Amino acid sequence: MGRISGVDVPKDKRAVIALTYVYGIGKSSSIKILGRAKVDENTRMKDLTEDEISRIRSVVEKDYEVEGDLRRSINMNVKRLMDIGSYRGLRHRKGLPVRGQRTHTNARSRKGPKKTVGARTKK
Repeated sequence: MGRISGVDVPKDKRAVIALTYVYGIGKSSSIKILGRAKVDENTRMKDLTEDEISRIRSVVEKDYEVEGDLRRSINMNVKRLMDIGSYRGLRHRKGLPVRGQRTHTNARSRKGPKKTVGARTKK
């Protein structure tokens, strides 16, 4: 099993798919990385030589922000929005949708389970 940016990528998958297990690398980024490293996309990870894996690792470390660094920068961006009190920051703080979606109906994944209001039984 190859380790790339501190992540164990699966050895039985094709290289283009296995790289997507690293946070911050999607399929299109994976194709670009393998192109720069001069590695065939269809090769299984277990069939790659140590030299090819090291080339992939060097391309990822040099050109891409992945895993912990990416998570940290995203969290810092959200925290900055909250600190300056922007509209988006307020939406993050309240746990509501940030990008203009409707909230009258839907938005349950962002708002959490329903909280029933005003339905009390009589004594």
